[in-house]
Amino acid sequence: MDFAGAWTAMVTPMTSDGGVDWQGLEKNIAFQIEQGIDGLVPTGTTGESPTLTWEEHNSIIDVTLKQAEGRCKVIAGTGSNSTQEAVESTEHAVEHGAKAALLVDCYYNGPSSLELRHEYYGVLAELFPDVFFVPYVIPGRSGTALSVEDLAILAGEYPNIKAVKEATGDVERMVRTRTLLGADFFILSGDDDITYRIMTDPSIQAQGVISVVSNVAPKAVVDMVRSILSGDLATATAIRNALSPLFGIVTVKAESERRLPDGTSVMVQDRFRNPLGIKTVMAGLGMPAGPCRQPLGKMTQEGLQAVRNALRSVWRQNPEILLPIGKFYGVDLDSRINEDSFWTELAYP
Repeated sequence: MDFAGAWTAMVTPMTSDGGVDWQGLEKNIAFQIEQGIDGLVPTGTTGESPTLTWEEHNSIIDVTLKQAEGRCKVIAGTGSNSTQEAVESTEHAVEHGAKAALLVDCYYNGPSSLELRHEYYGVLAELFPDVFFVPYVIPGRSGTALSVEDLAILAGEYPNIKAVKEATGDVERMVRTRTLLGADFFILSGDDDITYRIMTDPSIQAQGVISVVSNVAPKAVVDMVRSILSGDLATATAIRNALSPLFGIVTVKAESERRLPDGTSVMVQDRFRNPLGIKTVMAGLGMPAGPCRQPLGKMTQEGLQAVRNALRSVWRQNPEILLPIGKFYGVDLDSRINEDSFWTELAYP
């Protein structure tokens, strides 16, 4: 499989009562395909995999594979902090046509890099030799990380490990990945805000991104990535600059006032993490998104204001980034972005 290009880390839209919005999921997939996305990645961090039941998890992969067949590629998120669960999920995905799977480093129980290689990645690569596996290295979430050296050993032992999703933010690590694994290994950005940098850095030469922002701006992300791959850096730079306000909605930091029991007022900084930001944007714009599942909830008013300011900036300066949403979903973007009534319920009072 050629992993180069723009992939969307799909949100899992929810109904108001917390169930999966299956119709909304299909509509979002159709939007991505219409906009020319290279591939879809369901049931990852952005898809709220930790709070999905395994039945929901597998069904979301099934729906995505069926709808995308022959139209775009899919990397099924089948990872877990249990190797056996990852094996069972991968087996199900393969039975329904998956050719590639994303495996997150095992969170919470925190195996060492050596254990990740021996007891997790190596086990799956051995059991499913016809499936391409993409290690997903995200220590800020998992509390552990597959080392570049162990990744190189895995890729040397198993030809079905040909790519990595890099969500470490560690540029020097990515340089080492390219040095140890060579030009034919695929490095995919896991952070929208550094995609341009690591794709244009000659010592890294990442080949694409698994993007959160492309949930709302798939065509722009596709065009930026393809422009970089074709060597048209002028076009890529212009698109990167147009998209840049949206990069700040993936993780939103906002300070707000808290009132202690004794009446004292204090200021607290909250960090609202993915997918809360992107789902808030999608809901405000009228796209299928719904709420996040608990324990994720809502933003503060200050956080919501930061998100709306980013949208207003893009709408004012580069409306072409968002226009496909209005056309596909049949919404009035100007009113959606600017009228408070669409956003009132999306933050804590």
